[in-house]
Amino acid sequence: MNQFDFAGRTAVVTGGAQGIGAAIARRLQASGAEVAVWDLEGTPRVDVADQASIESAAKRTLAELGKIDVLVNNAGIAGPSMPVVDYPVAEWQRVIDIDLNGPFLCCRAVVPHMVKARYGRIVNIASIAGKEGNPNAAAYAAAKGGLIAFTKALGKELAQTGVLVNCVTPAAAQTAILEQVTPEFAQYMLSKIPMGRFVKVEEIAALVCWLASDECSFSTGAVFDISGGRATY
Repeated sequence: MNQFDFAGRTAVVTGGAQGIGAAIARRLQASGAEVAVWDLEGTPRVDVADQASIESAAKRTLAELGKIDVLVNNAGIAGPSMPVVDYPVAEWQRVIDIDLNGPFLCCRAVVPHMVKARYGRIVNIASIAGKEGNPNAAAYAAAKGGLIAFTKALGKELAQTGVLVNCVTPAAAQTAILEQVTPEFAQYMLSKIPMGRFVKVEEIAALVCWLASDECSFSTGAVFDISGGRATY
């Protein structure tokens, strides 16, 4: 494993207790970063859909680590697999709250500290679904598409502050989120990947850690594909 230089850097990874987030947190730590995991299953418990929970976590993390250099917005849910006309309104709202509003709230809490320090790296975990849409997963696709647009907007806002904002658009990975969808839907997603396999969480972590490092210095508001050839743009 190639290591990046995160000596003296601190990072927050949302949804970092398992899956993609855990792989990212492990790689950051292996490269020398101090990592705070914000997760419902972590210690401390953080609900990214709740503004007060995020603001409390930000204060606590800053008190413990002294600064936040890196923010990885990874927490997310798939939501149910069903047509739009049958999609429960409450479930739609839940997916949007966690997958789109969560990154907004986390950035809102952390960005002022990064701007003051004249340094920051924000990496949003979007999805190939946000580019291409997946049938029977409209809420997830809408949230991830919104996260791509949010990344572009925030990246432009902060372009001259030393804070860079990028996102990645993975194909499906074999994590707990895949267990939230039907086997038929999982097979559909696999069938769309030209490489014929799901992406490994370690592969996503490698890309994310480069984007979170000093070596990423002239990319912001950008979308980085990691979809095994599925992306068409």
